[in-house]
Amino acid sequence: MNPSGLSGDQRGGSVDVVKDRNGIDQVLLRSSGGFSARVSLYGGQVRSWMTDRGEELLFTSSKAVFKPPKAVRGGIQIGFPQFGNRGTLEQHGFARNKLWVIEKNPPPFMIRTDSDGKTFIDLLLKPSDEDLKVWPHSFELRLRVCLGANGNLSLIPRVRNMNCKPFSFSFAFHTYFSISDIGEVRIEGLETRDYFDNLCQRERFTDQGNSLTFESEVDRVYLDTSSKVAILDHGKKRTFIIQKEGLPDVVVWNPWERKTKAMADFGDDEYKRTLCVDGALIEKPISLKPGQEWTGRLDILLLYSS
Repeated sequence: MNPSGLSGDQRGGSVDVVKDRNGIDQVLLRSSGGFSARVSLYGGQVRSWMTDRGEELLFTSSKAVFKPPKAVRGGIQIGFPQFGNRGTLEQHGFARNKLWVIEKNPPPFMIRTDSDGKTFIDLLLKPSDEDLKVWPHSFELRLRVCLGANGNLSLIPRVRNMNCKPFSFSFAFHTYFSISDIGEVRIEGLETRDYFDNLCQRERFTDQGNSLTFESEVDRVYLDTSSKVAILDHGKKRTFIIQKEGLPDVVVWNPWERKTKAMADFGDDEYKRTLCVDGALIEKPISLKPGQEWTGRLDILLLYSS
């Protein structure tokens, strides 16, 4: 079924709605270039991003739980209104395990959307009565997911304060990239940046290396980073370029062997095949006055090397 009433130009691509195994709607985006992305209304989560060759670019655990209220281990999860477990809310907030809706007539975007020639969908989350009990702030969280003809994936979140008083929030796109092997990848673009190390009681360090490679568990929040970060996968001869606006921080996470074995929804050896690199807003939460809106943007580009 093609959802009617969607705004914007979907030239050359298609938007279809299908049901998952639990009867929850998923939006399937197809670009004119043969790429595809699948977005679940449960959590507003991008579950799949595939190339024109049928190659999956996002990781999902073979032991992932697909039945609510559990968040699916993989894809791109939405961390809102907090990321981590420092507050009174559940870890990474509640947006990732709530049911979103398709918004057919969203308010105009005030930043560039590059929608021409792209296939996209607009999703909306509003707080339920249950949400207001644990986080007593009325909000509207919008998410536009765009798929370019060349396969580039863009996510544009918007948070509006519908309260009569200010509130503050954190945000993250918790992204599980599919990789060849954790020993075959490196991250560039975080050199000389300060980071909080969650494995050392959030002690602050400065990255001294030329690039970030992996030999053990990593759980860091890099602060005030540049707008572009690259993940180079030598095994698959490809590079993910992460470009971001309004998301100054970058989370880098791999649980390694010991912690993975303690997770019921993570295969024992699967830490070797995934790396989380998140565009995030953590160190300095955003404060919104009544009626104010925050907008961010995450673009993920795919490049192949010979």
